[in-house]
Amino acid sequence: MKKLFLLFLVSLIVFSFESNAQESTVLDGIYVKENFTSRRVIPYTSLREADVMWNKRVWRRIDIREKQNQVLYFPVKELSQGRKNFFEVVYDAVMNEGTITAYSPGSVVEKDDMFTTPLTPEEVLDALSEEVVNEQYDDFGSVVGYDTLKNTIESSKIRYYDIKEEWFFDKQRSVMDVRIIGIHPIVEKQNAETGDMELLQTFWVYYPEARFVFANNEVFNRTNDSERRTFEDIFWKRQFASRIVKVSNVYDRDIANYRSGIDALLESEKLKEEIFNVEHDLWSY
Repeated sequence: MKKLFLLFLVSLIVFSFESNAQESTVLDGIYVKENFTSRRVIPYTSLREADVMWNKRVWRRIDIREKQNQVLYFPVKELSQGRKNFFEVVYDAVMNEGTITAYSPGSVVEKDDMFTTPLTPEEVLDALSEEVVNEQYDDFGSVVGYDTLKNTIESSKIRYYDIKEEWFFDKQRSVMDVRIIGIHPIVEKQNAETGDMELLQTFWVYYPEARFVFANNEVFNRTNDSERRTFEDIFWKRQFASRIVKVSNVYDRDIANYRSGIDALLESEKLKEEIFNVEHDLWSY
């Protein structure tokens, strides 16, 4: 019995050795990357209600077509090194890994960004699907009917990310600080009837829950290949371009409800300056 066990053990070792020998041992580079795969998130500073002497809730919109935001858009398809764009990271975490919870954005009439209704993977897939109507023809080329199909929206269709955040002044540390509360991918698609471009709501992600996932997915660095940043670094260090689309107000309205075009951009800059002046006016020079 012992001889049979030893024979089985030797066979298993030989098989494992042969299997490993067939794998490539070539290193594509000069060192093994190991830092970003085990990154830890930077913990938030302890904050009490009594420490906050001023705060303002702000909603921003990131346009990934801007040059500074292209690290969120590319690569369009996952690379062999495992690097993915931001939406693919979120999608895999929600649909495959289950490490991030998706929340309903509500309806067009009544939006919900309070993370009140979790979505199942099936509901997320339905939110990321679009109907495509194909015409059916007979042998003479005449339209005899229509066939409706549902296609899953690809990551290349994501055009914007809405960010919900809170700016506050911490009197214990005497600093103006900001914390992101949630992120919302938005799809831009063309209306088949009118031909106009319209925005499609998808789902909200609670940012504090997703930080560990973002910290373990690298982002391309334009200036230095040896310093690989992560998506957590991009948001923590505010290395993205955005514009304010709403601040908390008595009417609970967006800037788009009372400004349009260049006036909306000027209003966004005005609100950004007001937040900056809050901290600036606390000090005397």
